[in-house]
Amino acid sequence: MSKHENSSHQSPPQSPNQRAWNKKDLGQIAKALGQLLDSSLTIPGTSIKIGLDPIIGLIPGIGDFLSNAIGSSLLVLATKAGVPRIVILRMSLNIAINMIIGAIPVIGDLFSIWFKSNVQNAQLLHRHCQRTVSTPNLSDWVYVGGIVLGLLLLLGATGACLFWFASWLLGLLA
Repeated sequence: MSKHENSSHQSPPQSPNQRAWNKKDLGQIAKALGQLLDSSLTIPGTSIKIGLDPIIGLIPGIGDFLSNAIGSSLLVLATKAGVPRIVILRMSLNIAINMIIGAIPVIGDLFSIWFKSNVQNAQLLHRHCQRTVSTPNLSDWVYVGGIVLGLLLLLGATGACLFWFASWLLGLLA
């Protein structure tokens, strides 16, 4: 076998290795993002870990939207990594649960500290990134886009319901 044949024969294996490295990198990014959002800080005097998610969630009106939008970026990473749709659906359910309960003032932030949806989603993505799978196609991106849009609509509806309930409650007390 000539030197030229060896070099052309070795080229195809480099492409899958490059894809595996990118997937592994996505898994590490997801893990770091999950930690940042859910358990990057320790409450002084306790062993309770919190992250930016419950802290951002304390900002009235926009906090829950921002924290869930940042958490939804894990869905984009999952799609880029070729995660199966059933895993993306599981990740979406974690976000939806965190979003709905997180919209309740104070209780939602305490729930977010306990539930840690971003760490759960990062673990799901990280586990998947250890495996070899195909790359995402257009239907995967449309699927995730639909889920993210649905989550944003759900957050808006939850906020509207909470606003209506608070207005009704204030009307009763006035």
